[in-house]
Amino acid sequence: MSRSYTYSAITLRVKPSGESNREAWFLTAEEGVLRATVFGGPKSRLRAQVAPFHGGTLWIYHDPVRDSRKVSDFDVQSYRTGIRELYERVMAADAVAETILSTHGSGGSWQTAAKLAGSVLDALNDAGTALCSRLGVYFLWHWADLLGVRPELSSLSLGNGARLWLNKISSLPPAALARVSLDTVSLEQAREISKTVLADALGKRLATWEGI
Repeated sequence: MSRSYTYSAITLRVKPSGESNREAWFLTAEEGVLRATVFGGPKSRLRAQVAPFHGGTLWIYHDPVRDSRKVSDFDVQSYRTGIRELYERVMAADAVAETILSTHGSGGSWQTAAKLAGSVLDALNDAGTALCSRLGVYFLWHWADLLGVRPELSSLSLGNGARLWLNKISSLPPAALARVSLDTVSLEQAREISKTVLADALGKRLATWEGI
C-alpha cells in the first residue's frame, strides 16, 4: 500500500516544532484539513516553500504505524507574497485561515472550500486597505453558506444597503468585489451579521475576526 499522497493544498498555518522543524496545517481539496511536519532548518528550500497562504501541489508521506505525516515536497503555484506586504491583508487572511481550521475545512465540501479560500486569498494578495475588510466579510458570508448555516436575507434585520450588498456578493467572485459600492454603515451591518451567523454555528467568536 502506498504511503505517499498528493494533494492540491493551501498552507493555512505554520508553527515551530523542536529546534529546526515546523508543523504545518493545510486545506486540501481531497481530504480537507491536514497537519504534517516540515523537516529542515532555516535554509531549507522546503521550509521556504511551505509558508502561510501559499498554494500548490503538496506531497505527503504518511506513516500508518505512528499515524504521522511529513511533507515530502511542495510545488507552489500561488505564492501570494503580497499578503505580507500590508497589515490589513494579513489580518483578513488570518481570519480566513482560522475560520477554516475552526470548522475543520468545512466538514466535507473540500473542493468548494479550497476554491473559495484560494480565490479570496488571490484577491487579498493585491487588495487595497479598504477592500481587505470587505473581502473578509465576503469570505465569512460565503463560508456560512458552505456550512449550511447562512439564513435567508429576508429573515434578517438589516438596512437596505447591507441587504442589497450581501445579496449581490452571493453570486459574485471576490475579484469583482472592488466594483460593488458599499457605505460604511452597511459594511458594518454586513460584517456583524456574518460574524454572528458563524459564531452561532461555532459556539464562539474567533479573535481573528476582529481584524476584518
